[in-house]
Amino acid sequence: MPHTAPARKHGAGEQSDGNSSQKGQRAKMGRLTEEGEKKIQSKRLKDVEISIPIAYGTISFWLGKKASEYQSHKWTVYVRGATNEDLSAVIKRVVFHLHPSFNNPTRVIESAPFELSESGWGEFEIAITLVFHSDVSDKQLDLYHHLKLYPEDESGTQSTKKPVVVESYDEIVFSEPTEAFFARIQNHPVAIVPRLPSGLNLPPPGPNEHSSERRRGDTKEHSHSQWFTNFSEADELSKLSAARQQVQAHIAKLKRQLSMMDGQPQHLKLSSASAQ
Repeated sequence: MPHTAPARKHGAGEQSDGNSSQKGQRAKMGRLTEEGEKKIQSKRLKDVEISIPIAYGTISFWLGKKASEYQSHKWTVYVRGATNEDLSAVIKRVVFHLHPSFNNPTRVIESAPFELSESGWGEFEIAITLVFHSDVSDKQLDLYHHLKLYPEDESGTQSTKKPVVVESYDEIVFSEPTEAFFARIQNHPVAIVPRLPSGLNLPPPGPNEHSSERRRGDTKEHSHSQWFTNFSEADELSKLSAARQQVQAHIAKLKRQLSMMDGQPQHLKLSSASAQ
């Protein structure tokens, strides 16, 4: 896996929100040239991975009596920490690519919460581009989400109080992170950070340069948090266990059916022999 590119994996996990930066390192090392600072920031940790659990999706409300032919729903598309915290320590900006029929369909959100609200009447696919801080990754990550306005049960009545929520869970995996990124994120609850290999020590983290953004953009008290899906490792393990039980039950059923089918020719053969 190229160390400069973030990867995605589906799985269990949660976390969010945090602090720390390379400023403490600079103070210890004294004056450094710009080139020297960049070299320190870009030095990478071998055999280390950092995972950032995220959730992204849409929440849409029917406008009820206020609905018109072209404005039937108000909706919000967002990227958030898996347990609702701010992602500013990792993500620099998020770009939402809306349907071309919208005015200015490319919307750039420079700070948390990374979300965009609009209104309309139609469903479409939204492309979401994540741009990371320079010490995190020089590559961007593209996600795709289908805006859904109407409940799965089309016969069901729409409600202005209960929204339609569709979310996806992912983990962004950074292989061989920079020392600067690791130092800044190691005590940050937004990340799943492994223990460093034995013998490898880093200077203690300094103050977090993104802390003001985090306080401003923390989504723990988000107005829609009551509707967000609760993504957690326990939930994921429970789902995996339930799915495994279903698969095992299905395999057992198929084995019984195969056993019955294997027995049929033998039965027919015996019947034919007795007839002779």
